[in-house]
Amino acid sequence: MLLTVVADYGTGDLAFAEVRQHLALLLPEADVTAVPVPPFDTVAAGFCVAQLALGDGPSDRIVYANVAPRRDRDEPRANNAGERLAAARLDSGVLVVGVNSGASLSFLAAEGVGVRAVRVADHGSQFRSRDVFPAALAALAGGDDSLLGEELPVGPPPKQAVAYTDGYGNLKTTWDEAPAPAGTVVRVRIGEAEASATVSDGVFEVPAGTMSFAPGSSGWNGRAFYELLSRGDSAAQIFGHPRAGTPVEIVG
Repeated sequence: MLLTVVADYGTGDLAFAEVRQHLALLLPEADVTAVPVPPFDTVAAGFCVAQLALGDGPSDRIVYANVAPRRDRDEPRANNAGERLAAARLDSGVLVVGVNSGASLSFLAAEGVGVRAVRVADHGSQFRSRDVFPAALAALAGGDDSLLGEELPVGPPPKQAVAYTDGYGNLKTTWDEAPAPAGTVVRVRIGEAEASATVSDGVFEVPAGTMSFAPGSSGWNGRAFYELLSRGDSAAQIFGHPRAGTPVEIVG
């Protein structure tokens, strides 16, 4: 069983190690790997969740997502309460378990996947992904769906926005169609920064030192998402390291 933890603990953080140990106790047969996203970044988390859950892979895999900024309510929260845990079983057999926060499950829900509440406490620890949620995850992994409750409303993911920044500084976006014919040079604005990019059919179909805006390596259900790639440089740096969810605008 492949179990991927998508969370905002930070690369090499003690939190990842503690969650890994707890999962090893409850699911010793699982091969656990981790994908970090920036703090409180539910857009990046949701994009990663969908890419991993809807992409190719073994059917007996689990995506466990925990980015819980506790922004569902502004007033003080008693006993470390936060957003609810939710789950989805895909037709492929993949199980997704994650906190229903922001856009964490939005990309999945936008593909018609039903997201259901998990009957488990939403409070009791600052570190719920270690202390509260793993037991429910293990039960669901074992096929116990008695914990599944009502279907939850999930908002849509952001359109034409930054979705995720990879390790090369490429900006994966939620654009899923060309903004102009291939070969057109467009002016792209993200936040306060602007740069020129060439619309192309492939991210490397531009000379070194220039930027492309083309279908990248991410996508699902026959749809490819566009990304900004600067050959020999970092698109993220050029655009000031924008946060996921920041609109990607074509301004000229």
